[in-house]
Amino acid sequence: MKGFVFHGPGEASWQDVPDPAVKAPTDAIVRVGAVTVCGTDLHILKGDVPEVRPGTVLGHEAVGEIVEIGGDVRTVRPGDRVLLSCISSCGRCRFCRERAYGQCRGGGGWILGHLIDGTQAEYVRVPHADLSVHPLPATLRDEDAVLLADIFPTAYEVGVLNGRVSPGDTVAVVGAGPVGLAAVATARLFSPERIIAVDLVPARLEAARRLGADAVADGREAPDQLVADLTGGLGADVVIEAVGVPESFGLCTRVVRPGGHVANIGVHGKPALLHLEDLWNRNVTITTGLVDTYSTPTLLRMAAAGRLPTGQLVTHTFPLGQMEEAYEVFAKAAETGALKVVLGGQQHAEVAVPAS
Repeated sequence: MKGFVFHGPGEASWQDVPDPAVKAPTDAIVRVGAVTVCGTDLHILKGDVPEVRPGTVLGHEAVGEIVEIGGDVRTVRPGDRVLLSCISSCGRCRFCRERAYGQCRGGGGWILGHLIDGTQAEYVRVPHADLSVHPLPATLRDEDAVLLADIFPTAYEVGVLNGRVSPGDTVAVVGAGPVGLAAVATARLFSPERIIAVDLVPARLEAARRLGADAVADGREAPDQLVADLTGGLGADVVIEAVGVPESFGLCTRVVRPGGHVANIGVHGKPALLHLEDLWNRNVTITTGLVDTYSTPTLLRMAAAGRLPTGQLVTHTFPLGQMEEAYEVFAKAAETGALKVVLGGQQHAEVAVPAS
């Protein structure tokens, strides 16, 4: 089969790789139907995630069909169409029992495309399949469902829920990339008074408006002042950091009100300065987090009922074999207008089943 292989910072290619095989009785082999590229994949290519070793197939988001299962798998069977979660769960360790699946100590957590081969391939091995894949309703297209593998649970759990968005709040989302836009969409579920989106790319700010932002600001044009003007000088109740650079984190800590929440989602590859000399007496809560995906079943039901605008985030589609082109389009989002790129999907041809 073929997969998209990381060779080191700045180097990756779509190439022949060995077919995956069941290694443990809890494994499943999934034929990939649709896959997408994440901002975290770009961080890996930049060298920001040193745990990813050269030779690893990238990717942690996919929809596909079960083709083989280990002897202990009980909840899915060959032929089932499933969503692959970006987080794997052993279901037995302390953290999994607390629904903190991202911190799994039983061989789960964020492993796909990180510590083991991932989803940007024709086939993928999924450990702990019973708790790491979700059967899909027939009403959800692959292209829509794949966005529930990572960006919507991440935005909802690490941004909206950790930030404790409440009715009547002012919510500022710094970064209107895919996760930031998903945060705009899911923050609306809690009836905030207003949502303010900040970004550097006009097309992303326009997308934020379409998804429910009440005001937008160019990050180069005094977003601090806009937030102050809209809140009577108090600042935002909740500020969601969805970029992962020191400048955006600093902006978040400046525009949050006393007693407010800063919810960091962004993947940071460099240290960010924390001005405790300004924050120590303002009762500000700062949260960080890797998504746990405990909300995925709820989000799947909402998407199937048409309550989540997943399809609005997909701007480009490609056949599975055009992985390198998809990465280029996604990496140059300011030029291409890309939000989410999806490869494969129900409109593209199927790949052959590997020999057993």
